[in-house]
Amino acid sequence: MIDPSQAIEQTIAIIEAAPESAAALTLYALVTTLEYDRAGRLFKLSKLGDLSAEQRQIAYGLMERSVVEGIGDPAWAEAKARIDRAIRGV
Repeated sequence: MIDPSQAIEQTIAIIEAAPESAAALTLYALVTTLEYDRAGRLFKLSKLGDLSAEQRQIAYGLMERSVVEGIGDPAWAEAKARIDRAIRGV
């Protein structure tokens, strides 16, 4: 499994490399969903099928990070801002 502390950096790399790809959009959806704890962090797990085996490991690392390190710390906020900019093409 990917180290949870590295999962967000690897997610940024995938999204910045090809922000319109299925992998980028799936990882973006997961990152965004993880921020909604009150809503139960609902993510359609079948979307993991859009990812390669390596990318799924990154997704699992993101999920683990949400449990181990939490969501919303300064590193997460900075990473999320970069991801948002990449997806929006800014």
